[in-house]
Amino acid sequence: MQGSHWGPAPRRTIATISQLTVGDVHFEGDAVSVTFGTSPNVLPSPLASLVRELVATRQGKAKIGTPEDVPWLFPGGQPRRPLGDDQIGQRLHKIGIRPKQDRSTAPFTLASEVPAAVLARMLGVHIKIAVQWQQASAGDWAAYAADVSRRTRPT
Repeated sequence: MQGSHWGPAPRRTIATISQLTVGDVHFEGDAVSVTFGTSPNVLPSPLASLVRELVATRQGKAKIGTPEDVPWLFPGGQPRRPLGDDQIGQRLHKIGIRPKQDRSTAPFTLASEVPAAVLARMLGVHIKIAVQWQQASAGDWAAYAADVSRRTRPT
C-alpha cells in the first residue's frame, strides 16, 4: 500500500513537479498549499509567496495561446505542454538545488530532529526505515519522552 506506514512514501520527482497545474495550488487567506496526489501540502514562507507570484505571472515561451489557456504551473515552449523535466532540472541546478542529492539528505536531516515514530508517520515509511535513518544520522531519541516529561511548565 503506497504512502501508508507499511510501505514506501510516494516518489516526488521532477516529473511530478512538471505535471502540476494551477488547479493543484490552493489559496486560503495567507496560506498556500499544493496538492501532490491526494494530499495538500501547506507551504512555508517564503516558498508560499513565491508560488503565489508564480501562479500570477507564469508564462511559457509558446507564441500561441495565453496563460489562461494553459493549466500548467510551469508552462513549456510548446503550446498546451508543460515545461520538460530536463528543463526544470537545469533551472534547479542553476539556482543551486540538486534534487537527487537534496532528496536523499532530507530524511536524514529530519531523522536527527524528530522521533522515528513521528518521522515514519510524516513521510509514510515503515517505522524500521525511520529508525535506520535516525541511527545513520546520529539522532538519539531513546530519551525523548523522558526529556519531555522533565521539562518545566511555565506558571
